Amino acid sequence: MKHIPVLLNSVLTTLGDIRNRTVVDCTFGAGGYSRAFLERGANIIAFDRDTNVIQDAENLKSEYGERFKFINKDFAEIKNLSEYDFDDVVFDLGISSMQIDNAERGFSFRFDAPLDMRMDERLKYSAYDLIKNTSVEDLADILYKYGDIKKPRLVANILKEKMPKTTFELKDLIKNHNDIAPIFQALRIAVNDEMGQLESALQSVHDKLHIGGKCVCVTFHSLEDRIVKNTFRKWSENTGDPRLPTVFEPDYKLLKTYTPSDEELEYNPRARSAHMRAVEKV
Repeated sequence: MKHIPVLLNSVLTTLGDIRNRTVVDCTFGAGGYSRAFLERGANIIAFDRDTNVIQDAENLKSEYGERFKFINKDFAEIKNLSEYDFDDVVFDLGISSMQIDNAERGFSFRFDAPLDMRMDERLKYSAYDLIKNTSVEDLADILYKYGDIKKPRLVANILKEKMPKTTFELKDLIKNHNDIAPIFQALRIAVNDEMGQLESALQSVHDKLHIGGKCVCVTFHSLEDRIVKNTFRKWSENTGDPRLPTVFEPDYKLLKTYTPSDEELEYNPRARSAHMRAVEKV
């Protein structure tokens, strides 16, 4: 399936006029967001830890020159940017269509492949290594925390006992538990430290974004959406004791939340679980 940027129009509406602004595209993927921002006159700093997207990034670089910069690292590395390097930040979270549809990567139970799931193939541990090197107790915690698995210790014991090496072996082991997709999700999130990296990146954005800058997040499942929602709510609340003379105004204000329209879902069904949340630094 061709990769289609999710909620792109909503993101563009939220950002507004981005001519001559520098936008950090934290999840480059196939470059759909970056290209749209560049077409509207922005300068782009794009992050992506997946080495498989380097060619797409080079193609965009050859087209837009110095207006486009690509960093082949995870977006938690935004901490190393200066607050003067960028104006706005956009996250398109989760797994990309290219990663799901590349059978060899082991992200999908539709294809038989090594049990890998690394978004950055330079990482030391694959999903197989995670199962092999994690205790039953910790593996059960991962399954419960990231997949909401109802009997996580039972599943963890099965995985540790049988040690599946491929996606189909894993699917066959758990096919009677009705939790195939959530189990794959839990292992993928743990392998790639997706929640930890999101929390780290958001903290860097809070500290570095300057007044008038916007942070936009597109999420696809409840775990990452909860982190974004709670973080943005905290940023936009008054601080201090309201009974005392000094109450500190919030650093940010919440902006409109978007979900996909029926029209978008018709041509891009993978957008069905997406939410877009945003804040502006005031």
